[in-house]
Amino acid sequence: MSTSLSCRLKPYIQPFERELAYRELLALARAVPEPIGTLEQERTMFRVMSHASAEVLARELAFWEVVCEDQILTTKQSLRESTVNVVRNGAQINERIIKLPFQQQAALPNRRCLRYGTHGVHEYRGKFFPQLVRAFINIGGVPEGGIIADPFSGSGTTMIEAILANRTAIGLDMNPLSVFMGQTKCEILGMHFKDLKNGYDEVSSALLNSTTRRGFTSWISKLPPEDQDYLNSWFDPAITQELDQIAGCISILTKGPVRNFMLLCLSNILRRVSWQKEDDLRVRRELKIIDDIDPIKEFLEELTRSTRLVLAFLRQEGQPIERVANIQHGDSKKISEHWKKWFGRVDAVITSPPYATALPYLDTDRLSLCFLGLLNRSVHRETDQEMIGNREITDRKRRAFWDEFRANKEQVPRSVAELITQIYELNENADVGFRRRNLPSLLYKYFRDMKSVFKGIGQLLKNRASAFVVVGNNHTTAGGRRININTVELLRDVAETSGFDTFEQIDMEMLVSRDIFRNNAIESESILHFRRRRQ
Repeated sequence: MSTSLSCRLKPYIQPFERELAYRELLALARAVPEPIGTLEQERTMFRVMSHASAEVLARELAFWEVVCEDQILTTKQSLRESTVNVVRNGAQINERIIKLPFQQQAALPNRRCLRYGTHGVHEYRGKFFPQLVRAFINIGGVPEGGIIADPFSGSGTTMIEAILANRTAIGLDMNPLSVFMGQTKCEILGMHFKDLKNGYDEVSSALLNSTTRRGFTSWISKLPPEDQDYLNSWFDPAITQELDQIAGCISILTKGPVRNFMLLCLSNILRRVSWQKEDDLRVRRELKIIDDIDPIKEFLEELTRSTRLVLAFLRQEGQPIERVANIQHGDSKKISEHWKKWFGRVDAVITSPPYATALPYLDTDRLSLCFLGLLNRSVHRETDQEMIGNREITDRKRRAFWDEFRANKEQVPRSVAELITQIYELNENADVGFRRRNLPSLLYKYFRDMKSVFKGIGQLLKNRASAFVVVGNNHTTAGGRRININTVELLRDVAETSGFDTFEQIDMEMLVSRDIFRNNAIESESILHFRRRRQ
């Protein structure tokens, strides 16, 4: 039985988001939405003869504000995003958060909100935004309790949205900080409001007491000697001492997800209080006046901001999230080694893979990896060289990859081989630096690695199940010419030679980034929607 429902879009969304909104409503309602009202209203108001109830649509939709039948229902997504308004402008934890949850009356956001709940915890380069994930779950028809996988789980966006949607979430990443970050951001959603609030109160009180905080056990002294030496080279001794006091306080006074959450907040201020240039993807030195740096103050501000976000979200949810994501440290090129038990069981893959030689993924996180004891400094370089999309390579490996490319050129799509050959020939007789000389071999490695990833994804997915891949393009200069690296089209060709059909491609308008890596933003992005071919 179908019911006539009217639905209102978020008024500020981009054209590509409107397209996704239309698709998700079509998928859930199993009927075509029709615009209604005046010309102005037609931009946001639609009617649909829905096979799903108003309550189901309000619970599941990502890009819609309200669903109307006999009464107006604000979507759960809009209410979640509205929790950010509660903690803006420095509102204290006990002032407005305690009045949550909203019922149906909430001041809805008037602009895009990407940092609600734990999505707003810790900066991370290359984030893709959470509403995309929720829309993909709907468009892909993932059933409640179904399995969603992300082989490049990064900051945990897919994992968080999957468990919020009551789906099973499995993630994989080679960066230990990413694994720690994603797992922590998911686990803190399973905490009770009072447990997080009590932990916050206890740590804040202890750190404000200079005598108390000096009595905690040293954190840094327990790290490997080479990591201690590395950290000492990037922090003034007085700063190191205060960071040690903060970490010692956290480790003694808290445990479990609360402890990890606070360590993640501490990780997020390390750039600010170090001699590292804060908005640079690489670890480069910048002269800073040490007297202007107050680690205790920086940490407490970061902890308070993040705690307010999460507490508001937990109050709105009403009860802890019961599902827990399973995020592993591992190589996505070796999915068959990590996820064999999931073969043929996954309902959708939702991921944003590394872009071709675009970012120094592991290098960016050196300070946090050392300080949190997640990856010994002695193995950073070799680990980075194994990561997909990395920009570092030895001369020996460069030659080995080039020989491999020439011997196996027919095993990559023609479009990939032609691009690599063009860049090599343009640079061969030009006076270029080592990075441009390395690029043909690195591009071959990237697309060879991604072919392995797609093969693994194909083994995971059920027949005709969907893989949503958000990826961007970039460019290089070869022989004095600008050469576009159209990663979107090239990856599409790689996927199609790996057992997938391209169902659709949706180009995305680039959103203005407000994070510290905005100057390194990619030029354009697209959504590639693949379906696994029937076996």
